Amino acid sequence: MGPPGVGKGTQAKALVGGNGWAHLSTGELFRGLVQEQSDLGRRVKGYLDAGAYVPDDVTVAMVREWLRKIPRSTRVVFDGFPRTVAQAEALDRLLAEFGRRVGGVVLLDAPRDELFARLSGRAKAQRRTDDTPEVIANRLDVYEQQTRPVVEHYERQGVVRRVDGLGSVGEVTARLRRAADDPAPVDA
Repeated sequence: MGPPGVGKGTQAKALVGGNGWAHLSTGELFRGLVQEQSDLGRRVKGYLDAGAYVPDDVTVAMVREWLRKIPRSTRVVFDGFPRTVAQAEALDRLLAEFGRRVGGVVLLDAPRDELFARLSGRAKAQRRTDDTPEVIANRLDVYEQQTRPVVEHYERQGVVRRVDGLGSVGEVTARLRRAADDPAPVDA
């Protein structure tokens, strides 16, 4: 978990690489739906272009279908989900349906000005319509309002591990791997 631009996608890919773990990126799933140009894809595009979250019912249904395809013995790294307390509670119920549970939450963090700079650079490099300055500011605000409480939800369960998201990709990956392998919550 972490705010937009902290490197969740990059680090999730590094974490699952070579481990045989599954990577669920709701952002990638959403962008795939948009590319399909289906009714659902157009609906999702409207939310993404505005910097808003896709409604919980759509997101949870999409995650349920994805999880059905993953063997229970496979460790799953969620990237971009859950983003709201309602989604976290739905995930807890959904995992229980599949005989799973949240084993740990790694929180990547970085200062807001660094996140804004990263997202602005990504917008230019990738020509992403969901990364205009106004949308970036909105996404960071929405994270603080809606997703920070998810961190608190998991802190109450005692499964949060904090990782500094500043530094080279390799440095952050090393901290992330230590946190993911440690059975006790730590500040890494």
